[in-house]
Amino acid sequence: MTTKLEKPLKREIRIKGKAYVVTISPQGLKLTGKGKRKGQELAWPDLVSGEAALAVALNASLKKNRSP
Repeated sequence: MTTKLEKPLKREIRIKGKAYVVTISPQGLKLTGKGKRKGQELAWPDLVSGEAALAVALNASLKKNRSP
């Protein structure tokens, strides 16, 4: 059984040695540099629809990192 997401959940991650904060909320998710206020936001409907710019960037990144 899963727990409903009713309030924001924050976690720190490191990407290429740099600290970021991921906030998952009922509205969507947000990635910000640690100590910063502004960051990249993605609403759940945008992610589910497949039209999100993040999904496009992720796909491009995955293709770039594959070996030929």
